[in-house]
Amino acid sequence: MRRFIYQQRNKITLISFILIILAYLSRYAISNDSLANIFFIIASVIGVIPIAMQAFEALKVKVVSIDLLVTIAVIGAFIIQIYEESAVVTFLFLFGAYLEAKTLNKTRGAIEELTMLAPDTAYLENSDGTIEEVTVDDLNIGDTIVVKTGHKIPVDGTIISGFGAVNEASITGESMYLEKDQDDFVYAGTLLENGTIRVKTQKINEDTTFGKIIELVEDAQDSKSKAERFIDKFARWYTPFVILLSLVLGLILHFGFNDPDALETAITILVLGCPGALVIGVPISNVSSIGNGAREGVLIKGSEIIQTLAKVDVIVFDKTGTLTKGVPEVEKIKYYTDDKKLGEELLFSVESESDHPLAKAITNHFGSATNKHEVSETLVLRGGGIQAKVNNKNVLIGNEKLVKEYNITLTKEMESDILTLQKGGNSIIITAIDNTVYNIIGIKDQLREGIEEEIQRLKKLNIKQFILLSGDNQASVDLVANKLKLTEAYGNMLPEDKAKYIGELKAKGLKVAFVGDGINDAPSLAAADVSIAMGNGTDVAIEVSDVILVNDNINKLSHAVGLAKKTVANMYQNIVIALVFVFGLLIAVIGFNFMTMSIGMFLHQGSHLLVILNGMRLLRYKVK
Repeated sequence: MRRFIYQQRNKITLISFILIILAYLSRYAISNDSLANIFFIIASVIGVIPIAMQAFEALKVKVVSIDLLVTIAVIGAFIIQIYEESAVVTFLFLFGAYLEAKTLNKTRGAIEELTMLAPDTAYLENSDGTIEEVTVDDLNIGDTIVVKTGHKIPVDGTIISGFGAVNEASITGESMYLEKDQDDFVYAGTLLENGTIRVKTQKINEDTTFGKIIELVEDAQDSKSKAERFIDKFARWYTPFVILLSLVLGLILHFGFNDPDALETAITILVLGCPGALVIGVPISNVSSIGNGAREGVLIKGSEIIQTLAKVDVIVFDKTGTLTKGVPEVEKIKYYTDDKKLGEELLFSVESESDHPLAKAITNHFGSATNKHEVSETLVLRGGGIQAKVNNKNVLIGNEKLVKEYNITLTKEMESDILTLQKGGNSIIITAIDNTVYNIIGIKDQLREGIEEEIQRLKKLNIKQFILLSGDNQASVDLVANKLKLTEAYGNMLPEDKAKYIGELKAKGLKVAFVGDGINDAPSLAAADVSIAMGNGTDVAIEVSDVILVNDNINKLSHAVGLAKKTVANMYQNIVIALVFVFGLLIAVIGFNFMTMSIGMFLHQGSHLLVILNGMRLLRYKVK
């Protein structure tokens, strides 16, 4: 019976509203007060039943809830025969609960949208080449699946053949489609807009990036901040206080001042004194914030993290894979012969045989359009280089020291170019063919796109210091720091050195956030007040982090910081709104005759709706 009544709360609310309308029609349209009172009494009785049941359930766990206050108030209204007040109060209370549930559900819409994006089935390619539709739960790591235009990708994995444009908005929050080719990584829950691809499964179900997003956000929404825990305790003690205040004031007014309205005043205090808006104000801000972050590609692992992140005044960065892409790229090529094409082709042919990161940077730069020749007699040289024979030509590829060891002459122009490239933080690759230098290439890890603008956005959000800690050499670290105008930069640091430095900053009373992506960053992430991991970083870094920037998008860092600051401000706004309404209504009841129970209840429920709508504004937040 109890469950049935709870399920019918919305219908009971509607019936109560209809009965109240009939009551007013009876009173003012046909001047029949007796019929009006019958409708008010029926509306009061059916309305108070679910409220009283909820109050009883709360009392069983020793909690004095707002439901109990309303139940007592309705009983008191019946005693003094103000049926209109009791009917309106129960309806407004039920209608307020309906609005609260409806609007709270909207704040979880971003998460519900995410869960709906997770595909249930996949097209599995069997060993004999046949394709069958199976549930995602039946897939195993290493399986090959086929994804066609318009289908959602059901697993995390690598494309082994095919080409297509993928919409990764569910993972990154970005609406731009990404062209995906062989060897590219794809995520579960993303949409193949066109093309057909075959994917080798690497992660399934909750282990996928998409699955972890849903799990992390759900866990975050279940967590409570210090402010929420304080308000819960406050409400637990405050509610009995309101009951006591109502009783004492009623007795004083009745016996001390012989006030005929003493009981009505006491009952009104019971209804209006409940801190409902205060109790829901902080959670609605936090839940809306977490929902916004999930939609924008920022995962925040709990309400507590939001408040700490809002207080951060120092951000410490790792360099490689955080401020930089973590993948070396060709920055500049200097040519020293008229036959540029020959030098490029032979260099490309030799480097195609190597898995070295610098070799990959060269082959990626020249691409498949460059002619590849047959390479023979390849010899990897100690000291960083390769010697090979291509089309009967001797090819030597290496750094300046290696080239000089082979007695290959470098002109003053070449040495000047090498020095300039090195000052720019480049690694040097020299191509010599038959003892003649054809080209010199500068390769370095490039800054992430938009990172300079991102630092400026963070400065406008009142972040005071930006510090770079890296295991790279000091010269490379200084180049990045100067380019981005960071406060301080330290190179040649081991993981334990970084963690120690963060501890020193915290000892000065600073709130420190650390942004990193690798296993070596885990100690620093754990040491910081707020740890922020790049989404494509290692599992260890992601596990120990408080905030995750999905898909390595560091340009979402300002959104995370700005959202946290806006959330804390929104939370305090809700607290102020709730307290002003509660104490304002109590003062109005005690000091002014115009404040009836139904008017007060209308204003009281209005405060609930106001804090909900104010909190929901965070769903639309965008960093400027």
